[in-house]
Amino acid sequence: VTRVRSDLPASVEEPIVQRLDVTGLPIVTYSVTDPNRTIAELSHFVDDDVARELQGLNSVGDVRRVGGIDEQINVDLDPARLASLGITAAEVSQQLSATNINLGSGRGDLGSREFSIRALGSSLSVADLAALPIVSSEGRSVRLDQIGRINDGGAEIRSYASFDGEPIVAFQILRSTGGSDTEAADSAYAAVEKLKGLYPEVTFAKIDDVSVYTRGNYEQTMDTLFEGAALAVVVVFLFLRDWRATLIAGVALPLSVIPTFFMMWVLDFSLNGISLLAVTLVTGILVDDAIVEIENIERHMAMGKSPYKASMEAADEIGLTVVAISSTIVAVFAPVSFMSGIAGQYFRQFGLTVAIAVLFSLAVARFLTPMMTAYFLKDRGHGQRPDGFVMRNYLRILRWTLRWRWITLGLGLAFFAVSIWSATLLPTGFLPEEDNGRSALSVELPPGSQVEDNMRVTSAIAEKLQAIPEVADVLITGGNGPGGGSVADPTQAVISLYYVPKAERSLGKYQIEAKIEDAIAGIPDIRTYFANDGGQRAIVLSILGEDQGKVDAYARDLVDAIAALGSVKNVTSGASLMRPEIQITPKGDVAAELGVTANAIAETIRVATIGDVEARLAKFNRGDRQVPIMVRLNDDARRDLSNLSNQMVPRTGGILVVRSGGTKEALEDLLKADPFQINGLAHYQVTEFKAGKLNPALVQFA
Repeated sequence: VTRVRSDLPASVEEPIVQRLDVTGLPIVTYSVTDPNRTIAELSHFVDDDVARELQGLNSVGDVRRVGGIDEQINVDLDPARLASLGITAAEVSQQLSATNINLGSGRGDLGSREFSIRALGSSLSVADLAALPIVSSEGRSVRLDQIGRINDGGAEIRSYASFDGEPIVAFQILRSTGGSDTEAADSAYAAVEKLKGLYPEVTFAKIDDVSVYTRGNYEQTMDTLFEGAALAVVVVFLFLRDWRATLIAGVALPLSVIPTFFMMWVLDFSLNGISLLAVTLVTGILVDDAIVEIENIERHMAMGKSPYKASMEAADEIGLTVVAISSTIVAVFAPVSFMSGIAGQYFRQFGLTVAIAVLFSLAVARFLTPMMTAYFLKDRGHGQRPDGFVMRNYLRILRWTLRWRWITLGLGLAFFAVSIWSATLLPTGFLPEEDNGRSALSVELPPGSQVEDNMRVTSAIAEKLQAIPEVADVLITGGNGPGGGSVADPTQAVISLYYVPKAERSLGKYQIEAKIEDAIAGIPDIRTYFANDGGQRAIVLSILGEDQGKVDAYARDLVDAIAALGSVKNVTSGASLMRPEIQITPKGDVAAELGVTANAIAETIRVATIGDVEARLAKFNRGDRQVPIMVRLNDDARRDLSNLSNQMVPRTGGILVVRSGGTKEALEDLLKADPFQINGLAHYQVTEFKAGKLNPALVQFA
């Protein structure tokens, strides 16, 4: 940013660089209501009090307000009255900034005391502001309300939010990078409870909480872990048929899992879906070594040896075998943790967790299991126990396979070949599809669309969605895409869909999304896609090149080729569409003769249409905050192109009409191509893509 600062216009505000330390879609969403506050006051409450309480908490990356309106005092000027006075909107704004202000003016010593001195020019009320004098370059003075209308109506609405069709003011909490969903949600709950105590008149209503799904997964995984451990013990008892031996084998589970959790803490692992999956899958393996030890010890006891002697000799006899079994498992799973790429980040905790648990189970089997059997098992006499039904049938099958070795080998190879072939029939993907009961539908309108168009289109979409039985609630946040942003964009919107509980519907999340796509397919002039948990499309392809024309051509061909694949749909380009633009082209010779610069023309038109930059706006003191005063032409004047062409531009020694400094023919609506690019990088995005069928389409463009 510092390197390119010199290339930017001198009038541009100093760029502020901030680290955006957030990940994915919002974790928790609350709506805020208070019958005693206006929408603007409620919005300020969220921006100031709520955000201050939440920001900086554990795992909270950002607090984003959706809906509402910013406080602002509007001065809507009449262009005819400005022309009669020979003054511009920019000059009115500058005079307000210079006069409507309180400034320190030094200090004075009076007698034996020191006093600070302040110049107080700020208006105490909107009526006082309306009475402020505005002086033209010719010395004529008029009241501000004689050249325009002053109202306390708030800033221009460029974003909005609604829940089930009702407008709301809400705030969303985003998780910090590396943070935990549950920690962010818990921090939000505690802060909101504190806010409820501080502001009892304000009602906080929870709309969504993604951590509920995360907690549900955790609880389900823990239940599966305990169920697996219990079933493992039951199965061991069915085969060993001795409660003492079963207890010894069962002790291996907690003695292996608890140290594993400790090592996970040492390695800074978390209890997430991947690590808990590893512990759950390894549950049955943890008792294997102990069972092998116990079975061999019982075999030695059947020879007439005491439990102590049998434990010593049996453990020594198969020690290398037990170590080899565990080492094989570690050799398979440990390398998984060192995979490269994104997959390696997912499986790092998985492989190491399995390996650590198996090593602890090996230590238990080699040291604790022989000791416990030596003192806990009872001598049941000499001789082998008679074989049971399962063992007798197993031995019968074993004798048959040893007799017909080649047939057995052929059957084994056939099963192996069929297994390899069946694996090719399985669908491929990076992550399994999850049904968390919610979806985020991104909606993009044509360039130049206004917020009213956004409301109309999203309301039509919401009406169709609420007719789908599986959809319970619909939250619309207009003016921003899934990734958010500091500047509102009326062409973007996100529709968050919340489904009924799984037990009350027969369709899964992705089946419902397909149903939704069919329902909104008839709405014209929009681009939609379902965002993933990171707020992005499922697949993003980038084309890099120095020649923008060739990049665009290759991109169009690639989009057409991918769209032709049967397994891919909703293929769109991430490049911005052409947007309407009004161009003012100064006549260089006339402008130079009159002393008018392009910067002066741009400044005049900018203030007349959208107002001055916030840092230069006059401020109105309202309690503990300052409300910006926005000066510009009134709505009717801004909609009339002739008013822009007749704006007066300041110059040395007088004023100038834009018509004299610019070509009238250039002031007309033009469409200008404006592809989104950074250093020649144009983005083209694909959703719902199956990797196995895309590669052939890419080869021809390599």
